[in-house]
Amino acid sequence: MKKDFLDAPPPPKGIKIVVQCDEMWSFVQNKANKQWIWLAIVRCDGPENGRIVGCYVGDRSEEGAKGLWDSIPAAYRDIAIFYSDFWDAYGLVFPKARHFAVGKESGKTNHIERFNGTVRARVSRLVRLSYAFSKKLENHLWAIWNFIHSYNQSLLI
Repeated sequence: MKKDFLDAPPPPKGIKIVVQCDEMWSFVQNKANKQWIWLAIVRCDGPENGRIVGCYVGDRSEEGAKGLWDSIPAAYRDIAIFYSDFWDAYGLVFPKARHFAVGKESGKTNHIERFNGTVRARVSRLVRLSYAFSKKLENHLWAIWNFIHSYNQSLLI
């Protein structure tokens, strides 16, 4: 998939930019073939609030965290504060000075956690107990990217 598919405009200047990151599992063909969906969502007081600025589908390792980091536009990587859960891979890739691992009780990842629920509800092949699963990785990726792109477009209305 193209890295610039999300078409994220530059972050607004002069305001605090927070990016919440999380990962959720899905599968292709059978549950043994797990695919982890890594997502990053912007939280700020500007027009970009709620936009998905990073997405990577792969395994749940340092490589997955690196894929998410690389998918986030450089303008956000350079200035944003990043919140994630305590998964070790984030700490290996994200800058230590601007990355904070927090628990769910902190509320600092609540928007990305809620977005994960939205993705599962709207992309039927991501529902855990469903007959609508992907048989090909390409179709799986297309469904995810298509939803995220249309979601970001809906924020412009």
